Amino acid sequence: MLPLEGLLVIALEQAVAAPTCTLRLADAGARVIKIERAEGETARHYDKAVHGTSAYFAWLNRGKESIVLDIKAEDDRALLERMIARADVFVQNLAPGAAARLGLGSAELVVRYPRLIAVDIAGYPQNTSYRSMRAYDMLVQAESGICAVTGTPDTPVKVGVSMADVMTGMNAHAAILEALIERTQTGRGKAIEITMFDAMADMMSVPLLHLEHAGKETPRTGLSHASIYPYGSVACSDGEIVIVVQNPGEWRRLCVGVLDRPDLVDDPRFSDNPKRVENRAALAAILSEVFGAMTRAQAIEVLGQNALAWSNVSTVADLSRHPALRRITVDTPGGAFEAVRSPVRGAQVKGGTVPALGADGDRIRQEFATTDQ
Repeated sequence: MLPLEGLLVIALEQAVAAPTCTLRLADAGARVIKIERAEGETARHYDKAVHGTSAYFAWLNRGKESIVLDIKAEDDRALLERMIARADVFVQNLAPGAAARLGLGSAELVVRYPRLIAVDIAGYPQNTSYRSMRAYDMLVQAESGICAVTGTPDTPVKVGVSMADVMTGMNAHAAILEALIERTQTGRGKAIEITMFDAMADMMSVPLLHLEHAGKETPRTGLSHASIYPYGSVACSDGEIVIVVQNPGEWRRLCVGVLDRPDLVDDPRFSDNPKRVENRAALAAILSEVFGAMTRAQAIEVLGQNALAWSNVSTVADLSRHPALRRITVDTPGGAFEAVRSPVRGAQVKGGTVPALGADGDRIRQEFATTDQ
């Protein structure tokens, strides 16, 4: 038995943030009913990469049920209210203020349904002047400063995946689990607000603390760590790898066993991490000379002999055939595909089906036709 079996989740959701949250709930056994408009939610239309289904939608909607509702129409709104009345959790990420205008904001819902855990996912905290700002992943990455510390010295860039959305969804998932535990103690649900900006501001804590307490701006350093060195890519004769030195023991092993330069261990330019960061250009020149004379295989061998960490600089194609990549089979209306296995539930998730638009509508309408439990 999965831990959330018997839990009913109603999701008025779209795109990535809220579906990330409810996917984790569904993977753990919760029944997730996804409310969609007649044309389908936003992510259905991004592409047709997976047998005619959007890659985003295929990724985030396995194991859910879909019903099409016009929540401004009297009958459908009444149906939605009956569904929420039986629900344990309600999640929504409509445009700023839209749910509240419809009487579906979390604060109002928990008054009507005291055991309900109601979650509003928004771009920005609703008690700030940014409450009405539209929020998409790249916009929030840029607004929060993520792009200021990501990229090359010349070019700020966003993280190449939807980090703001995904982290927001994971925060919502954690908040719901905490609220469920709290409900077992109090018998009451609660209203929860989770925002994308909060998620990214938390991720920016180290650059923020460096600025506010040490007066240091965090530079953009490409494929290299801004505040630990060496921690980044080195070029071998046939390609790149990433190396890491985080403590004095690793630094000594690198100097003696890999660089064959024991004199560098106590070199005043490099004797601790702050000095190595300050003098990274000089150290980079030494690393470039040594690693440039090795193949990747040779570098990996000598790093391993000296108990030093390394990684490949993988492409997406490399990931596709990576020996550590674990998969599950998921069905879509157009056919099955191999998805990435849940990092939370692992093998306990047996795949599932990505629903066609409104696939479960008739059955759900019949089930919730009356207020009888």
